[in-house]
Amino acid sequence: MPLTPLDIHNKEFGRRLRGYDEDEVNEFLDQVIKDYESLIRENKELQNQLLAVQEKLNHFANIEETLSKTIIVAQEAADEVKGNAKKEAQLIIKEAEKNADRIINDSLSKSRKVSLEVEELRKQASIYRSRFRMLVEAQLEMLSKDDWDALEAPQPEEAALER
Repeated sequence: MPLTPLDIHNKEFGRRLRGYDEDEVNEFLDQVIKDYESLIRENKELQNQLLAVQEKLNHFANIEETLSKTIIVAQEAADEVKGNAKKEAQLIIKEAEKNADRIINDSLSKSRKVSLEVEELRKQASIYRSRFRMLVEAQLEMLSKDDWDALEAPQPEEAALER
């Protein structure tokens, strides 16, 4: 068990003839007591400071651990967001490609349909032109016949009626 200032103060030495001067010993012991008390106080202060520093160290260690975990969680969340964004981008691209293919196919189908309609209209126009030409030619042929002259000349029956 360590010595206390009280132990030093209460220490009694045996007396002998030709021993030390009692006042000097007491003064020295008083000085030892003061120095020892001072060292004990300083030691306690240092222990208190050490405890405070250890508490701060533990506090900062906890903060460091929390920050490390937070960084890890944030990094995982960022990776997850990045992965989700890539997946969503791929889905958007696939959807856009499907829409583009559909639009192209619809356009090609409409183009073919319009081409067929144009071709059909050309055929009908050609047929109409041929028929119209035949009609006009038939009419011209009728006009160029001599039968018209007979129709234009008065008939004997009409001449009698006119008189």
